Amino acid sequence: MHAYDPTSLRLFVAVCEERNIALAAQREAIVPSAVSKRIAQMEAQAGTPLLARGRRGVALTPAGETLWRYAREALQLLERMQAELTAYAEGVQGQVRVFASMSALAQFLPADVGRFAREYAQVRVSMEEREIWEVVRGVEEGRADIGVCWDAVDLGRLQRFAYREDRLAVVLPTGHALAGRKRLRFADTLDHEHVDILGRSIMKTTQQRQAAIAGKPLRTRLQVATVDAACRIVAAQLALAIVPREEARLFEQPLGLAVVPLADDWARRRFVLAVRDAKALTPAARLLLDSLRAGAGQPAG
Repeated sequence: MHAYDPTSLRLFVAVCEERNIALAAQREAIVPSAVSKRIAQMEAQAGTPLLARGRRGVALTPAGETLWRYAREALQLLERMQAELTAYAEGVQGQVRVFASMSALAQFLPADVGRFAREYAQVRVSMEEREIWEVVRGVEEGRADIGVCWDAVDLGRLQRFAYREDRLAVVLPTGHALAGRKRLRFADTLDHEHVDILGRSIMKTTQQRQAAIAGKPLRTRLQVATVDAACRIVAAQLALAIVPREEARLFEQPLGLAVVPLADDWARRRFVLAVRDAKALTPAARLLLDSLRAGAGQPAG
């Protein structure tokens, strides 16, 4: 495999791009005979011609096309490796911008970023709460390096990586008729009034669609801005609320509430990390992405 060393691959890529050995040699500041020798060694290693030589230059054979594709990928990987190793040697610095949905920020993301910040103190991570569609648009437009949101949204051409999961739950006063259940289906809640939490448009749309499937209206009594406010409305026995289970548990004992998981399949929510191109991230952003992906299997918090 010595014929495919980085120098030989770089020279081969130059020949492919220039379609001429002499021009490639001039570009790489080396004599043409040395380039020809390297290519001959690669052809011997491959056991098949890589170039079709002609009077006006060279053309790629099918094998040459394949090697060209892999050579570019290999050289790009080596460049990223060197950049990241250099960043480690110099002490990784920089700023990473993260747009995240309300649920991600209220549950697991701060603890995960906190672990990263303790390890890479010179990297500043800014987190901004956004509506899910704003998370996607922010990453698409380059205003955020990484987006964190529920995968129910259309992510378009963004790259996505599995992150964490949560489950929606029904928050009820302890004396409520449904409070003693171990699990509830969403349809069971539709005979009761709900609290609507502003800013969670996809969750509301999903519930409205599921209510329509069940053939019942979604009865909303009050609108509030936060899960905290929703739980206090429930504690006052004015309505029930559907919120992420982990968020609800923060208020379960202080407010004397019952938190019952929803059994519906759609109530299990999968969160993703979204980026435009992981290969194009800065070293600092790439480190954060890798850290969040590695931490996805750990308990939140």
